Amino acid sequence: MQEHDARILAGAAIPTAAAGVIAMVIAYFVAGVHGLVGALVGTVLILAFFAISAVIIAVVAKRQPQLVLMAALATYTIKAVALAIVLLLFGGAEVFDLNAFAVTAGVCVVVWLTGHSVASIKVRRLYVEPVETPESPADPGSAEGAGAGEHAEAQP
Repeated sequence: MQEHDARILAGAAIPTAAAGVIAMVIAYFVAGVHGLVGALVGTVLILAFFAISAVIIAVVAKRQPQLVLMAALATYTIKAVALAIVLLLFGGAEVFDLNAFAVTAGVCVVVWLTGHSVASIKVRRLYVEPVETPESPADPGSAEGAGAGEHAEAQP
């Protein structure tokens, strides 16, 4: 992972974790321990999903930049399927409060996307890699060093 990708990931993950902690405290006071567990599961799920997809996309971007869109779509599809599986498996569970889970997950998604956008704007990243050409000392008296025929003599 490149340094700018790590800064963007941290810029999204830290505010999301903070929002998750706040949601856990609120859920605990509203719904008790079940609310706390629901908010914890929602926070961990969103952090894991988004962090894993960000790492995968960063690795793909470094190795095969032309496949970034395909990797992003694939990770999105996998996240949607995994979330559907989690909701089917734990839909009737009474281990945690589903309302606290849903609200926390929604808030964490919004905070992650906002943090990611703000961090992406702040990171100065080149879109095109500049081509470096070696500087050769030009001899103003030679035809090779003259620029576009300025001091070059005509060759017969």
